[in-house]
This record gives sequence, structure tokens and C-alpha cells, in this order.
Amino acid sequence: MARKVPKLKDILPQLHMLTDLLSAEERELLEKHATVHTYKRNEALYDENETPAYLHCLVEGKVKISKEGVGGRAQIVRVISPVDFFGYRPAFAGERYASSASAFEAAVVVKIPIGTIMRLLLTNARLGLFFLERLAKDLGKADSRTVNLTQKHIRGRLAEALLFLRDSYGLEEDGCTLSIYLSREDLANLSNMTTANAIRTLSAFASEKLLAVDGRKIKIMDFSKLEKISRMG
Repeated sequence: MARKVPKLKDILPQLHMLTDLLSAEERELLEKHATVHTYKRNEALYDENETPAYLHCLVEGKVKISKEGVGGRAQIVRVISPVDFFGYRPAFAGERYASSASAFEAAVVVKIPIGTIMRLLLTNARLGLFFLERLAKDLGKADSRTVNLTQKHIRGRLAEALLFLRDSYGLEEDGCTLSIYLSREDLANLSNMTTANAIRTLSAFASEKLLAVDGRKIKIMDFSKLEKISRMG
């Protein structure tokens, strides 16, 4: 059965960090043009080389941002968690999408036409500063990820990826299990390694009692040792 699409009025309170910056007239404009969409696991939100038409805001679920690399192998460059905005940088730069976005799991996304956002930016300096700050933070994270993925060895990269998922999506109620269930391929794409290397390294971590694996569920048993492996690279 198709998932019921939530109503915009029920979701708007979750976008308060954006709407609080708008006047009543500006909020009315946003509400007039914003739409709510649901996506199934692995469903694409947009693809590389498409012309950006919307600013996306994830309000429920998890989304991955990937870029196709050498040999067609995808590299996960960012992960999105609620509530966060994405997919607007190329529009601000006058470019096409350099990456693609798809749902890690069922997701609810508010889409606001880029034309509406540009119209608001022309008269609202606080909104411009809001997006400038977010872009600056994303750039800082991207710089750190680039160093980690290119200079660390396989064990360090996998450890860094697992800690990155913990920081991005948190843990389940037991305080140990990552609150996201990844395929081995996704874990490899996040760690900049082959799927075979990801499986072997994950198995090695399990044999060392650093973590326990149950299908796609990963339970971290020793965070301090995992953090040490990540630091040492």
C-alpha cells in the first residue's frame, strides 16, 4: 500500500529554523509553493547532471548524497538526517547537480522551488546568512572527510565511517547499535573501499570484539578502540 503523504501544515513546525526568519507575507509565499513528497528506500530524489529545480528539506528518514567515480563505482559524499536542507548548492552556483540523492530508508521531503527561494533571498538578508552558514559548515565537513578518505588506511576509514554514522544518525535505545541499517555496498561506498574490503574489515572488527554484526545491524562494543583506530588512520 502506498505511503500516505503528510500535509504541509503538519510538517511546517519542523521547518521553524527557516520559517522563523520569514515575515508573514514570506511564509505565505513559501507555503503556497512548497510541496511534500515521500520516497521509498533506495528511491532517487535527483540524479547527477540534472538541473536543480528545488531546495530539499528532509523531515523524516535518511538520505545519501553520492557521486559516481572511476569505473562507475559510487562514493557516498554526504548523509542527510532530519531536519536538514540539501540539493541547493548547484542552483546557487548556476550549475547542474554534481551528485545524486537517494533515500537510505523511507523518507519525507519538503521541496521548495528554487525560484521561490531566490525571490525570498532578494529581500531577506537573514535568510541569505542562514544558507551561507550552512554551506560553510558543509564545506568544513567535506574538507575533513576528504582527508580521512584519502589518507587513512582501510581500518581507519571503516572506523571513521562507523563513527560518522553514529554522529549523523545516533544510536538505538541500547546506546550501542547504529540507528541506520546499511548494506555492505553502502558501507563500502561511504568508506571509499571495495565491498569485499569492507566485508573483510568489518569481520576483523567483529573478531576483535570491537563490534557485533547482525545482518545490516551494527552494534559497537568498544567505542574508545574504534576512535583510536580512526585517529591513527
